[in-house]
Amino acid sequence: CNGLPAVTIPSSVTSIGDMAFGDCSGMTSFTVDEANTAYKSVDGVLMNKDGKTLIAYPASKKETTYIIPDGVTSIGESAFSVCRSLTSIIILSGVTEIGQNAFYFCNGLRSVTIPSSVISIGNRAFIECSGLTSVTIPSSVTSIGESAFKGCRGLTSITIPNSVTSIGDETFRGCSGLTSITILSSETSIGRYVFSYCSGLSD
Repeated sequence: CNGLPAVTIPSSVTSIGDMAFGDCSGMTSFTVDEANTAYKSVDGVLMNKDGKTLIAYPASKKETTYIIPDGVTSIGESAFSVCRSLTSIIILSGVTEIGQNAFYFCNGLRSVTIPSSVISIGNRAFIECSGLTSVTIPSSVTSIGESAFKGCRGLTSITIPNSVTSIGDETFRGCSGLTSITILSSETSIGRYVFSYCSGLSD
């Protein structure tokens, strides 16, 4: 659906699968029939009806900064996949979960604010966000999924708070810009190849 600029979801649609719009790089907006009982559109962004889950942000929406709306508790799987125009994301307090592939290949993204309400960062959440230069992982986070920051070559330093009990396989693989990483807890379980090809890290 790369050439499809907009999608209108009729009232009859009650279920949309994970990653349904994950490869729609030409999408600029979602429209939802007001009679739909499961979904709604807020400024062209697809959400569930109660506004707690952000399902899909149009990949070609032109804004460079986006503030996750108040009331959202979950950023869905592949919600911002391939959103190359975005340079800054502000996640408001109240969000507890960043889903798998949430910001997959958002290579224009420079900064992201993760609030202290977030508990988990999903698998591949920020994979190949090569422009990302800084991220702060708050002390509320208990798990960082596999390949969550894989290929984030712009990152130079990371501190893993002592709240994190597990870091998945290949989480920082290929983060060649990393020169400093601090893991505050000796109890943190670290997966395989977490720092493979992090050429900037010394032994």
